[in-house]
Amino acid sequence: METWLLILGMLAITFATRFSFFAWPDLRFPRLVEQGLHYVPVAVLTAIVVPAMLLPAGEWALHWRNAYLLAGLLTILIAALTRHLLATIGGGLLAFFLLRWAFGQLPL
Repeated sequence: METWLLILGMLAITFATRFSFFAWPDLRFPRLVEQGLHYVPVAVLTAIVVPAMLLPAGEWALHWRNAYLLAGLLTILIAALTRHLLATIGGGLLAFFLLRWAFGQLPL
């Protein structure tokens, strides 16, 4: 029962935040809040990606056979050098799967 209450609560919060933009279309945020909102996507993606890179199996993996960490660092390098979204995604995926293949970690 607690799971359903949690799901319904998340549904209500998500609906309320999305509906508020339709209910009050003239609502404007202060300039400081608008500036802060620009950092939300970066913060959320960092919170998702960094633990996956550093803790792929649920424990620290700071070694050279960690394909997640190496591919993540290579992806950051590609992004910094090219500033091209498709090159970053493609290069990161290619690096990740090639490293997993080279380390014998692909479940084939």
